[in-house]
Amino acid sequence: MYIRRILWIVALMGLLAAGGFAYYVYNALFAPNTKIQQDVAYLYIPTGASFEEVAARLEPLLEDMSTFRAVARRKKYPSNIRPGKYAVRSGMNNNEIINTLRSANLPVNVSFNNQESLPDLAGRIASQLEADSLSLLRALGDTTYLRAYGLDQQAAIALYLPNTYEFFWNTSAEGFRDRMLTEYDRFWDDTRRAKADALGLSPLQVITLASVVQKETAMAEERPRVAGLYLNRLRKNMLLQADPTVIYAIKHQTGNFDTIIKRVLYRDLEMDSPFNTYKFAGLPPGPITMPDISSIEAVLNPEKHNYYYMVADVENFGFHLFAESLTQHNRNKAQYIRWINEQRINR
Repeated sequence: MYIRRILWIVALMGLLAAGGFAYYVYNALFAPNTKIQQDVAYLYIPTGASFEEVAARLEPLLEDMSTFRAVARRKKYPSNIRPGKYAVRSGMNNNEIINTLRSANLPVNVSFNNQESLPDLAGRIASQLEADSLSLLRALGDTTYLRAYGLDQQAAIALYLPNTYEFFWNTSAEGFRDRMLTEYDRFWDDTRRAKADALGLSPLQVITLASVVQKETAMAEERPRVAGLYLNRLRKNMLLQADPTVIYAIKHQTGNFDTIIKRVLYRDLEMDSPFNTYKFAGLPPGPITMPDISSIEAVLNPEKHNYYYMVADVENFGFHLFAESLTQHNRNKAQYIRWINEQRINR
């Protein structure tokens, strides 16, 4: 009888222990283990991160790190860490968190527009992806792939079409560049290339002219007219005489692209720079900014007219007055000169 009682006690203790263990396992696996206030928090895991680094980034989001560590080891997560952006949602349990970190890398939206140089673009992308600006600059300026497109570093900005794209956050610098080349090749389909050919321009020349159009007018509806004007001047072998190219020449010469120049002076028109379209015929050697798609389309689909001259319209800011003759242009220009002098804009 005594032995039987001992056996019952041992059995009962075993059942309690098993139950306690089962509860611990269930709790560790399936009980909610987040303490975030919002519905979701995002976790960024760098390339090459160790399990301890991941745990350190997760700790502010979890109630109990010890159970997470135990489940992570049981599921062999420490040897299967993947970089990227992951969503940790309110109420998630350890099992769900680890499954998410294994397989649910989220894409991020990467946007850029109107950068004036490769360093500008590299800095912009580095603020949105894991890759740093130096690695991006090396990838974007790699001469091997630039030669394949017949470009130098000065014109390389033409390969990047401003838009919003989906990338994984941990995309490498080379991965970003290669994706952009794919987008460039997709954009320049047979239809657009045929339009460029009809204008007697290469894709690079279209984008270069589009960059001038972009800087001349912020009004998308006016861009086809401005593009048509510059194409008219090119056909007549006239100098483009585009003020934005002179402004770019000043910035390019000084290396300070943050300079704000509101007025081009007569002495600036003598600047010895291939970007100075008051002095050198034809298009600049490369884009003076990254043009919007609307500016590229404006060049490919220009308004047909007989305008050769334009000046800012001071009675309709943002737009321009257009003229077919120099006489008419000089009358339009006089009102602009009066206005700019009244504003005392000297630079």
